[in-house]
Parts: sequence; structure tokens; C-alpha cells
Amino acid sequence: MLKLLGSVCVLGGGALYWLIALAERRRTRTALGDLLSALRRMREEIRMARTPLPLLLETLGSDCRGLETAALFQRSAEAALQGEGLETVWRDGVRLLPLAPREREVLENLTLRGDEESICKGISLVITDLARGIEELERQRPERDRRTAALCFSGAALLVILLI
Repeated sequence: MLKLLGSVCVLGGGALYWLIALAERRRTRTALGDLLSALRRMREEIRMARTPLPLLLETLGSDCRGLETAALFQRSAEAALQGEGLETVWRDGVRLLPLAPREREVLENLTLRGDEESICKGISLVITDLARGIEELERQRPERDRRTAALCFSGAALLVILLI
């Protein structure tokens, strides 16, 4: 009876780890999607409507689905309103996002200073890199999901065999 209970716990742990891994990848996809749509909107607002950056960042923060992404834009808006260093707040916020190091580096290098043309050009470069990253994630998604499931459940099954 004790071995059966242990086996159920181990299999449950494998399933829980699989669900956590899927949720983490979903968080990453949500963050990338939020950032991509927010940066596209930011570029258009700066170019067409000439919306002030603090107001624009605050609006973008309220429109984001992911908590981390919304917090990034909200903190950046507060820093811009208070006259703090927007770049340092932006970099610190980007480091908290659930992103791969490559996407994080691209976002950290975004400069939100200068004239509208240079800001829009920088945003366009970041948009291109993030879109490429999302495409790559979506392309690899089925294979990664299969590998994760195989790893979690085969590892749990191995532990169950060792328990018995």
C-alpha cells in the first residue's frame, strides 16, 4: 500500500512539473506577445499621434495582459513622470520579464531618448527581433512540448519502477 501511494505521489509530481513547465512557456509567450503589440502601438503613437511618452507608457501598461509586462510599462511611466532615469528603470524591469537572454538583451538596449525618428527606429529594430523570436518559439513549440512530456513522465515512471 505504501509503495502504491509513493508511486501515485511520484507520478503526480511528474505531472505537476509538466504543467509548471507548460505554464512557464505560456508566460513567456504572453510576455513576448504583450511586448510586441505594445511596442507596435508605441511606435505608431509616437509617429502619428505624438503622444507624450509618460502617458503612452501608462496607457500601454494598462492594456497588457501579463502582470510582468504591465509592471514594466507602469514603472517606466512613473519614472518618466518623476524625471528619473527612464533607461535604468526600463532595464531593471526587462530583467524581471520571463524571457530568454537574447530577447532580454534586445529589450535592454532599447533607448527611449532622443527625437521621435530615432526612438521609432529603435522600436522597429526591437519589434523585428521579437517577432523573429516569437516565430522561433512557435516553430519549436510542438517539439519542446513533446520533449518535456517525455522527460517528466518517463522520469516519473523510472522512479516508480525503482520504488517497486
